[in-house]
This record gives sequence, structure tokens and C-alpha cells, in this order.
Amino acid sequence: MKINFFKYQGTGNDFVIVDNRLNNLSFSSNQINEICDRKYGVGGDGFILLNNHNKFDFEMKYFNSNGEISSMCGNGARCVVHLAYSLKIIKSSTEFLAADGPHKAKIKNESSIIISMNDIHQISTNEKYSLINSGSPHHIIEKTNIKSINVNEVGSKIRYSKKYHPSGVNVNFIKKNSSKEFEIRTYERGVEKETLSCGTGAVASAIAMHSLGRTSNNKIRILTAGGRLYISFKFEGHYSEIFLEGPVKKVYIGQINL
Repeated sequence: MKINFFKYQGTGNDFVIVDNRLNNLSFSSNQINEICDRKYGVGGDGFILLNNHNKFDFEMKYFNSNGEISSMCGNGARCVVHLAYSLKIIKSSTEFLAADGPHKAKIKNESSIIISMNDIHQISTNEKYSLINSGSPHHIIEKTNIKSINVNEVGSKIRYSKKYHPSGVNVNFIKKNSSKEFEIRTYERGVEKETLSCGTGAVASAIAMHSLGRTSNNKIRILTAGGRLYISFKFEGHYSEIFLEGPVKKVYIGQINL
């Protein structure tokens, strides 16, 4: 079977996206894992189906690179919105369905996408870490130096700890550069290693820093290894009007034999 696909990246977080508006394609976990393999397949942190939907402009169905269906992916969402725009499914704005419900998005320009995120009502914090679900669950640890951390080793231990069994958690290490800028590194479950960027991780980390009083700004720049992401929000007892903004790029179009 030959499958046409689009290779995208958003701040280095890369995805294989398939146009499935006919809703006639399905893939096994093994097939998705093979497609996302960087040596034997296309390579990607995740796999996305752009599905048709009768109530929304489209549905985003997201899978981790291990082939398992997953929760919301912020960078993946920005990429699939760009694809929907390039395929003329949408114009300059859209409302689409993801794993955690409806999201709105706006095409800022040809290479920058803004998406809305769900409100955040619950934040768990202690002196060691914060736990926030921003569409995906994130364990956030503040550090004065994140460059020397073995993210894969430390992140894996937390991800597979009994506390988060059996679903696991994403793990973020964050450093404050200024009241407007923070730097993060993220271990992503499902990918099972550090990725260059994580959109939901950037959102969760920005909210965590605001809730802990590390910043009073409601517009925060997050530096990832893959580039800059911008988070904005409103706080009135809980976090609402949360937006994730950043660059996207269609890398190439291809075909793979399965």
C-alpha cells in the first residue's frame, strides 16, 4: 500500500501527516511506529491523521511515534492547521477537534500559527515540582541550569515512576532567563526521549511559572532547542484564553510503501 504524506516541523518537533478527509485510512501501531522510525521509515516525533468531521472544519487524530494514540499535541496541532490552510480546507481561522476537545486557530502569516488551548483550573505544586495538564500531563521542575541535565535519564525515571503508572507523564526542566523569558527541555512520553520542542510542555511550563510567582507577565516567551514559542493567557482565579504561537514549516511531500 502506497501512502502519500506531508512532513512538517514546528520548532523542531516533527510530524508525518496524512490527509484522511475521506476517512478511509487506518494504521496499526506497528505501521505508525515503522513510519516514524528515523532509520527504516520517514522519521518523526508523531503521526497525525487529518480527518473529516461533520461539526468542525476537521479532526486531528494524533499518535505518538511508538504507534499509540495520544493526547493533545500543541506543535502537531499548529502543523496540521497549516496543512489544512495549504489544502484550502480553511481560510485564515478555523475550529477543529483534537483529543481534548475543540480548539480554535489563526493563521498569523505563512509560517506562524496561533492555536487556543483549553482552560486550566487545576495545578498541583510542591517544593520540588508542578503538575499541570495542558491537554497532556506535564511534570515541571525548575532549575538554575538545564544544560547539564541528562534529560533522557532523569526524564525516563519520572515518566515511568509508580506515581504516574500506568499512563506516564511528560517531564519538563525549566530555567528562568527573565520575567518574560524561560528556557525548557522536555522528555516526551510516547517518543521516550528528549524532543527539540513540546508545545503543551511550553504551555504547562509557562502557566507553572506564573502560578509560582516567578513572573507576573501574561505573555511569556519560551525558548526550546528547536526555537521560540509564545504563550499568552488570562488569569482570574483560573487560566483561560490560553494561546500557543510559533513557527511551522512544511518540509516536504512524499510517499511511503507499507
